[in-house]
Parts: sequence; C-alpha cells; structure tokens
Amino acid sequence: MTKYLRYVGQGLFYLSFIAVIGYFSTSPAYTHLPPDETLIKLSFSHAGQHIGACRERTPEELAKLPPYQRKVTTVCPRERSNVVVELDMDGKQLYHVILKPVGFSHSGNSNIYRRIPVKAGKHTLKARLKDHEGDDFNYIREETVNLAAGRIMVIDFKAETGGFIFKNNAPEDDE
Repeated sequence: MTKYLRYVGQGLFYLSFIAVIGYFSTSPAYTHLPPDETLIKLSFSHAGQHIGACRERTPEELAKLPPYQRKVTTVCPRERSNVVVELDMDGKQLYHVILKPVGFSHSGNSNIYRRIPVKAGKHTLKARLKDHEGDDFNYIREETVNLAAGRIMVIDFKAETGGFIFKNNAPEDDE
C-alpha cells in the first residue's frame, strides 16, 4: 500500500510541476515594447585617432637606451583620443556620450551598445562621431527614416565604408 501511495504522490508532484512550467511558459504576457514605440540600437566599436604625432629620437636619447633598443629610432604615442558620439532626432539631441578607449595604455577601441526607445513614425535622424582632438565632427550622417512600431533600427559604424550605417527593418512607406 505504501508503494502505491508513493507512486501517486510522485505522480501528483510531477503533474503540479508540469502545470507550473506550463503556466509560466505562457503567462504573464511579455511585451517587448509599448504598441506605439520602436527601438533604436546604437552599437559599434571604433578606435580613435592617436594623440600626438610620431617623432624621431635624438642621439642623446638613443645613447641612454640599451643597445638592443637603439634600432627603433621612431617613437609613436600609443594613447588614442576619446570618441564622441551624438544622435539627434528631429533636431533634438537624443543621445550624447564621450567614449574612452579601453586598455591599460588607453590604446584600444571605444565601444558602445545603447538601446533607445522612441515613438514610432517618420523621423529625421542625425548621427555624428568625432574620433580626434578638436571641435569638429569628422563623420556625420543624416537620414529621414520610417520607424515602424515594434521594430528595431540598428545604427552601426564602419570608418572603412564612410561612417554610419542605418539598418531599418521597417517596411517601406508607399507615399
């Protein structure tokens, strides 16, 4: 009799476990975004320009070095400048950040991953990036996009292809 009760108890336990798993697989309902919003993802990695120029070592500097280091006569700084990123939507600043280069010597890439929820609709986006010392932005891209509700737009950056890349997966507007 105890063996029978043990199997019934085990069956009830498994049934309740399955019911809990089944409930949480469908409820509570998860909404990725509110119905009237879309998501802009700003995500890339970029190395700023070197701070300072390369220079030749003087004969006095070379004399102070050990013989095996005297072959390298040119010295270049490793440190890179900060990367400044700005994103405007319809003339208003949506995001601004100053990214510091990674690494012990501040000689690596500057990385960004940012999720920005915005209202759906037609908007004019302007992305700017500055990767050198000074005030002017050396990469600028402005585009009018249709941001569909519940969709995701990705803004990437590749200096080799000219700068910012807007990847919008919204359906094209037939106007």
